[in-house]
Amino acid sequence: MTHLFSKPLTLAAFMALGLAGCNNSSQTTAEAPAADDATTTEAAATDTNGTLQKIKDSGTIVVGHRDSSIPFSYIADDPNQPIGYAHDLEMKVVEAVKQKLNMPDLNVRYNLITSQTRIPLVQNGTVDFECGSTTNNEERQKQVAFSNGFFEIGTRLLTNKDSGIQNFEDLKGKTLVTTAGTTSERYIRQYNDDNKMDMNIISAKDHGEAFLMLENGRADAFMMDDVLLAGEKAKAKNPDEWVIVGEPQSFEIYGCMMRKDDPEFKAVVNEALNNVFSSGEINSIYDKWFLNPVPPKNVNLNFEMSDNLK
Repeated sequence: MTHLFSKPLTLAAFMALGLAGCNNSSQTTAEAPAADDATTTEAAATDTNGTLQKIKDSGTIVVGHRDSSIPFSYIADDPNQPIGYAHDLEMKVVEAVKQKLNMPDLNVRYNLITSQTRIPLVQNGTVDFECGSTTNNEERQKQVAFSNGFFEIGTRLLTNKDSGIQNFEDLKGKTLVTTAGTTSERYIRQYNDDNKMDMNIISAKDHGEAFLMLENGRADAFMMDDVLLAGEKAKAKNPDEWVIVGEPQSFEIYGCMMRKDDPEFKAVVNEALNNVFSSGEINSIYDKWFLNPVPPKNVNLNFEMSDNLK
């Protein structure tokens, strides 16, 4: 199987992913006259283009969200209110956009996306940006742009503790489920072909459906990002029946996704994320979603922060 990264990234590489293209948008002229705060704010609110101009003209920013990417972006008790770690970061970006445009009352609209629809909906302008569980890779960079990375994962397996499956080599002749439109789906199909594993691979519409197939015995294992597997395990009827196994087949980086060729908007997104990390606020946000009970079942994932996030 092709690995995105053979080992976890260094912190510098982790934060630099998606940074290309934002530096030019933030350059200033040394000889420019000084301006008072009001003039600067007014200029920032009028000198816009691309996504920022679209948001300004419509008076609305459209934020993409998932319904079952626990604990990143999902729906729990209120069907109209997404929550999660990545959603909290999205809201930091929204606040930065409000400040950039001097529009404190900017309307925020949530738009449901899936693994299959997320890229097209960003490309066609339905969604302005999304922060969820989307991997930043070279293939996707041809279609959309990404922010700096905000999470690192490894792709592994979730299976019943009595299944006998310990690693990917044990999947020969087994039924495996993964989520349609994900890097895991592409990798496991290639792995199956290259290694003549004779697996039956099922592509579920979302992570929740994939785990339901596993829980109901329709699949022997579920391949996905390790932290998403931890989220599905946490909401199981009997979490102790399930184990996450297997050597990671890739180390991948999540980033916020937006339209290509829009360095001004990308700079706003990156600045908002960088402020969260540099201020240390990321620690409290992380603890809230990974080291404390989370909705809807108030289960603690106990997923420690990686060295690259610290």
